[in-house]
Amino acid sequence: MRALRGRLAIATVVALASAGIAAGCGSSSSSTSTGGTSANLTATPDINVQEDPKVVAELPSSVKSKGTLTVAEDATYAPDEFIAQDGHTVIGMDADLAKALGQAMGLNVDVKNVGFDAIIPGLAANKYDLGMSSFTITKEREKTVDFVSYAQAGTSFYVKADGGPDIGSLADLCGHSVGVERGTIQATATEEQDKKCKANGEPGVALSVFPDQNAANLAVQSGRAEVGMADSPVAVYLASQSNRVFKLTGEPFGTAAYGIAMPQGGGLAQPVQDALKDVMADGTYDKIFSYWGLEANPGATNGCPCTIDNPEINPTNVPPN
Repeated sequence: MRALRGRLAIATVVALASAGIAAGCGSSSSSTSTGGTSANLTATPDINVQEDPKVVAELPSSVKSKGTLTVAEDATYAPDEFIAQDGHTVIGMDADLAKALGQAMGLNVDVKNVGFDAIIPGLAANKYDLGMSSFTITKEREKTVDFVSYAQAGTSFYVKADGGPDIGSLADLCGHSVGVERGTIQATATEEQDKKCKANGEPGVALSVFPDQNAANLAVQSGRAEVGMADSPVAVYLASQSNRVFKLTGEPFGTAAYGIAMPQGGGLAQPVQDALKDVMADGTYDKIFSYWGLEANPGATNGCPCTIDNPEINPTNVPPN
């Protein structure tokens, strides 16, 4: 779903200096309206989860013996995962949560920046132990990998702040051009809506699919696409940090579970679920989500609720694809 460097390093952006937000270096380092997320965040402080012997005993021998958990993330999706000011370190909610899970498992964590649509194939080929990259759990994806649910989010529309179309729902996309990231549920939803538009005798949706979220954002800013779509917390963060380049339009839709992905049948699902329960029980989970502005506060404008109470292995109440 979703490098831009600089203090903001947000999924946006649109490396056009003329827009005043070149390479993610926004106009401010102060707190924003994203529910507490600010431009100078780097990592949740004092993550210190106690190692759980039960979880360690559950680990597959292949993972335990190497001592390191290799985690794939597509770092163009702030505040969930993005690139730090140093130009290569992956930071964000998912990176911090991976660190906490690793501590509960007694493992080091190696977070790798991997293209979103390459993560699940990489897991299937056992190149990575986990994929933590804002994956919506779907029945189609569950055919290839195992999931442990850990968060939730919907989808939001965003457009240019100056002159962007008024899009209230998927039905309003008929006759418009849309830019999305390859392999996402937003791409699937747009393809399905294009068929519905044409079946109803309306103009179709001109869909452009991009290799990452940054490219999709740039397409909207440059006018090659009229509408962008992303998970709600990411779209809110994008709009709030974009120096009034983008704005949200319409209401979020399709709230669904995020899942930590792993090789199917590889024996990691149970230890991941139990480690996540440890991270939730000691308060670290809420601490991480709060740090990144992803807590569910009354009246919050951050696109949440994002947290959950009960992580599940391969939940069944999920979208088809």
